[in-house]
Amino acid sequence: MTNISKEFVYSLPKAELHLHLEGTLEPELKLRLAQKNNIELKEKTVEEVEATYQFNDLTSFLAVYYPGMDVLVEKEDFYDLAMAYFKEVQKHNVKYVEVFFDPQAHTTRGVAFETFFEGYYQATQDAKELGIEAHLIMCFLRDLSEESAFEHYEMAKPFYDRILGIGLDSDERNNPPLKFERVFKQAKSDGFHITMHCDIDQVGSIQNISDALHVIGVERIDHGTNIVEDQALVDYVIANNIGLTSCPVSNSFVTEDMKGKEVKELLDQGVKVTINSDDPAYFKSYVSDDLIAVANYMELSEADVVKLVKNAFEIAWTSKANINQYLKQVDEYVASYQAK
Repeated sequence: MTNISKEFVYSLPKAELHLHLEGTLEPELKLRLAQKNNIELKEKTVEEVEATYQFNDLTSFLAVYYPGMDVLVEKEDFYDLAMAYFKEVQKHNVKYVEVFFDPQAHTTRGVAFETFFEGYYQATQDAKELGIEAHLIMCFLRDLSEESAFEHYEMAKPFYDRILGIGLDSDERNNPPLKFERVFKQAKSDGFHITMHCDIDQVGSIQNISDALHVIGVERIDHGTNIVEDQALVDYVIANNIGLTSCPVSNSFVTEDMKGKEVKELLDQGVKVTINSDDPAYFKSYVSDDLIAVANYMELSEADVVKLVKNAFEIAWTSKANINQYLKQVDEYVASYQAK
């Protein structure tokens, strides 16, 4: 068991780079929005909502995850969802976040792009008052078609200047990166940052990681710890400063392992691996909790935890000046903590 304290981890300045806004829908807010929007839920209490969180793989998780979004209807709902997350992670001393949103999950329910986008974006601006720099990454659902991705890419055109990057998420089975090669080529051409989910222990994981890196040309890989199975790919991400956004606690819900061993191995090799919470409302673990979980599981040192935190800032899509300032905050905090 590590001797790293909860106080140390919670108070460390942090960045979070793998967070689905729709995955921050806490049961209390879900019930309140259902009542507000006259949506009938089978569940009437927080305990009943939480009882539905029965996951043993990615597919079973998504079967609970997507229907939960039905309570999100008006611009204010999306704003409230995002602000609830920002207020929560302020307690974790999170200074910088890049958050995913899934437009297709809402337009297919009849919600206009402008409705959810403006709600989310306003929350990112108001997060500044909490001391948090926040940006939006638009993700395509990989179990839908590339044509649908292009349609939503076009819908987003009026908002391009407020979108930091483009990502790919949802069910990876039979939906490899190359299915979306053309739309990501367009996004790169238009100047967007690019990332893709390469989920853990999928059929064809290594090929998908290779294609995301060598064909799509991603700047980051979300999850991606299966990369340890191919040293040439590990060497490639080190040489090209490509980061991995690991989510240990969510991993432990959908597989038998949080992939802590892989995280430690990658960290020791110099890969810019980071720790994130993924969908914290469903896995009951925000970013500090994930750091503590993997630190305990792998008996990480204080230096290991600090390196994981610094990695996130170092691969953030913000200015070099901002990155340096965040890293300075980490160093100052560690020095003050050790001086106690």
